[in-house]
Amino acid sequence: MAEVRAKKALGQHFLTDQKIARAIVEALRPGAAPFPVLEVGPGMGVLTQYLLEREDLDLRLVEIDSESVAYLLTHFQGMQGRLMEADFLTLPLERIFPEQFAVIGNFPYNISSQIFFKVLDYKERIPEVVGMVQKEVAQRLACPPGSKTYGILSVLLQAWYDIEYLFTVGSGCFAPPPKVESAVIRLTRNSRTSLGCDERLFKAVVKTAFGQRRKMMRNPLKPLARAKAERCGWSEDELAAFLAQDVFTLRPEKLSVEDFIALTQLLS
Repeated sequence: MAEVRAKKALGQHFLTDQKIARAIVEALRPGAAPFPVLEVGPGMGVLTQYLLEREDLDLRLVEIDSESVAYLLTHFQGMQGRLMEADFLTLPLERIFPEQFAVIGNFPYNISSQIFFKVLDYKERIPEVVGMVQKEVAQRLACPPGSKTYGILSVLLQAWYDIEYLFTVGSGCFAPPPKVESAVIRLTRNSRTSLGCDERLFKAVVKTAFGQRRKMMRNPLKPLARAKAERCGWSEDELAAFLAQDVFTLRPEKLSVEDFIALTQLLS
């Protein structure tokens, strides 16, 4: 079978640099016993070949592109039972992995954020993620508070994972070459077991705050503050005094994960 044709609709840019491919696989830390690993979007198997060499990994793969699935089945032995033709974003991972598993892949640019939101949904099962994404996205996820690129996913992921920006990958390492640089990051689950606040409200506070990131937070968060005022029976003056606290005069990129947790507790 000929090589797979890259499809723009699927955000496909196939990695061709073997040294980079090996480095990505080596970034996945070894397990004490064969550890379940899910490769997302294997394409023509540039990572797969090196993942299969590792005896410490129990590899599964999910690929949405039927042409890539046919290629993998033709070129790699033992794909039956390992390879699923499916959309990772809708895959019921708890049925496939009853316990913990790692995730690795050259993530399509057009769904990389959605992949990380799904990782968050399974944060108790996913201790590690190694992924290649657009450089801009990698910088955003790994950056500290105060950065212009610090945003919703930065906070939500850093609440549960330690994030390392590992290395940059130039566009010449792909076919077809993308118009932007890429980067490899590693997420490692931290020791946090609870936020100490309502997790749904935490997400709402973060998303609402960054919805108007150039404004002081009293503006986007006023509806959440008003909801608390109604629950507590506050007057308009009491609500105004509540919103006069220093934290509401800041812009969201100035707040750390711990600050957002404290803010969520304040709004509870």
